[in-house]
Amino acid sequence: MSERLQAIRGMHDVLPERAPIWQHLEDRARAVIEGYGYREMRTPLVEPVELFKRSIGEVTDIVEKEMYAFDDRGGDRLALRPEGTASCVRAAIEHGLLDQPQRIWYRGPMFRRERPQRGRYRQFHQIGVEVLGLAGPDVDLEVITMTRRLWQALGLADLRLELNSLGDSDERARYRTDLVAHLQAHESALDDDSRRRLDTNPLRVLDSKNPALAPVIAAAPSLLDYLGDNSRAHFEALCAGLDAAGIGYQVNPRLVRGLDYYNRTVFEWITDALGAQGTVCAGGRYDGLVAQLGGRDTPAVGFALGVERLLDLIDTSSIDTGPDAYLVTLGEAAAAAAPAIAERLRDAVPGLKLLMHCGGGGFKNQFKKADKSGAQLALILGDEEVAQGTVGCKPLRGAGEQRSLSFDDLVATLHERVNQRT
Repeated sequence: MSERLQAIRGMHDVLPERAPIWQHLEDRARAVIEGYGYREMRTPLVEPVELFKRSIGEVTDIVEKEMYAFDDRGGDRLALRPEGTASCVRAAIEHGLLDQPQRIWYRGPMFRRERPQRGRYRQFHQIGVEVLGLAGPDVDLEVITMTRRLWQALGLADLRLELNSLGDSDERARYRTDLVAHLQAHESALDDDSRRRLDTNPLRVLDSKNPALAPVIAAAPSLLDYLGDNSRAHFEALCAGLDAAGIGYQVNPRLVRGLDYYNRTVFEWITDALGAQGTVCAGGRYDGLVAQLGGRDTPAVGFALGVERLLDLIDTSSIDTGPDAYLVTLGEAAAAAAPAIAERLRDAVPGLKLLMHCGGGGFKNQFKKADKSGAQLALILGDEEVAQGTVGCKPLRGAGEQRSLSFDDLVATLHERVNQRT
């Protein structure tokens, strides 16, 4: 017997019983995001390695350690995309979309070779938005407000917003000099990873999860003290907008992002319910990335949310994972008429999830399968019902008696069921 094959470690199947929960999140995310006028963009899973070296940064953990990179047969150096922003910017430049502001969103799998653990997978999924061509704090406020509306749509209440400003490049350069001096003065207390970052990406030391470094990080200078007038005004206007919108937040001067392209606004939505992997959504402004990838100077801001992490937070008890109705038959005439009746019902009730029994079997066995399917209703079609132009309807979940309904009455009942589900 051949050896049984399994999925690659850190890459998971989404089985039919779980897929409706993914659809629940995706449908609500799409409705919220497109409610702000954003349009969907779909980009390839495979991109040139150089795209991510130039955008994320060659000395980031993602490019150095985590990215799936390979040579194809033509000798090109390719990578499975580890994040979505660089691909969206590359596509906008390539297809000439930057002659006017763009509000776009995307969804799909990303790939990083990390140690699999709860909330961190090698194939993971993100939903994100990108705004290209708008520079003001008003659009920063818009994308944060959008995320708050999404949490409301998903019934999530225990998320907190942390906010910071990374300033502009010259301000970060001055800060970087003082931060390195501070860290070098405490070099004996740094771990190996932080020492390595001293020469490459010292701001990332502020994001260290090593509790032994907490006193050193707490004593570090604050980047907010290095902001110039324009960066400070931008950040204060964003904070004022959040206050006016009633969105609570905490200014965290130690908040940095793991990607090199961020400037000014950075933010994270965090939960305490997922352990160490508590960030479920993160984003910020990246005004230099378009030019960095070969386009003209274009301000930009966006965010990405982790689908798997959000799914762990959603209350799934009220999400229907089965069909609305299961059609069972009794008798030869009923079995012959059932396919046409099922199609008429699907035509008459948009969005109906109707499962018709196939494969024969006795009436009792069909009812067992109807119940096991998770359907809310059993539709019963016998030879007598065919002759009378009726269909039996029996609730499978909760109380309720079986009724014999005309086609029109059945359509009304199924409409009610679909409306209840959606």
